[in-house]
Amino acid sequence: MAAGPDRPPARAALPVPLRPPLALVAVLSALVVGALGLRYAGHTAPGAVDSWIFPPTSDSVRAPWRQVALVLDFLGEPVGSVLVIAAGVAGCLVLRRPRAAVLVLAGAGVTVGTTTLLKHVVGRTIHGPGNLSYPSGHTAFATALALMAALVATDRLGLGRTAGTSLVLAAGLVAGAVMGWAEVGLGAHYPTDALGGWCTALAVVPATAWLVDRAADRLGSGTAVRTGGRPPGRTAGTGRRERG
Repeated sequence: MAAGPDRPPARAALPVPLRPPLALVAVLSALVVGALGLRYAGHTAPGAVDSWIFPPTSDSVRAPWRQVALVLDFLGEPVGSVLVIAAGVAGCLVLRRPRAAVLVLAGAGVTVGTTTLLKHVVGRTIHGPGNLSYPSGHTAFATALALMAALVATDRLGLGRTAGTSLVLAAGLVAGAVMGWAEVGLGAHYPTDALGGWCTALAVVPATAWLVDRAADRLGSGTAVRTGGRPPGRTAGTGRRERG
C-alpha cells in the first residue's frame, strides 16, 4: 500500500534490523530439516533419539494434561487453524498492519504446504503405513504463528536487532515446544518430527515475510506512480515539462 500525504508508510512484515539474523536462522533451519529428512526417510519406527527423549505412545499424557494436549492439537486441525488464522488477520488489521495480515495468511499457508510436501517426500510413518509424520505440521503451524506475532510485537515495541531477534526466537521456541509436547504426548509424532516442524517454520516464515515486503514495495511504487506520484521533471497541473 502506497503512503500518501495523510497516510504513514506501511510497516514492514519483516523489520529491517531483523533481516540479517533471521536470514541466517532460516538457512541453518533449512539445513536441519534436510538433514533430519535424509536421516529418517522411509523409517517406520522411532529412532534412538526419539526413544530416549519421549517414547511415542497413545497414552503418554494422562489427565488432566491430556485435555490440554487435545485442545492444542485441535488448534492445528483444519477448523481450529482457520479460527486462529482469522483471529490473527483480524488482529493485524485492527493494529493497522496490512502486511502482517497478509503474512499471517501467506506464512501459515506456505508453512503447512511445505510440511505436507515434505511428508510425502520423506515418507516417514508412525503407527502404520499412511500415517506420514515428518515433519510435524502442527508444530510448524504453531511456531509460524508465534514467529509472526513476535515480528509484529518487535515492530510495535521498536526493538533493535538483538532484542527483537531474541523475542522472535523465544516465541517460536515456546510455541514449538508446547505444540511438540502435545503431538508427541498424543502419539501423533516422534520428537524429531516436532524438531523438523519447528525448523520448517523458522526457515519458511522469514523468507515469506521478506517476499511479502518485496511484493508490497513493488506494488506500492507502481501505485504511487499511477495515482499520486509525478515523474521527475513534470508539473502537477499540465503534465508539461518544467522549463529551466
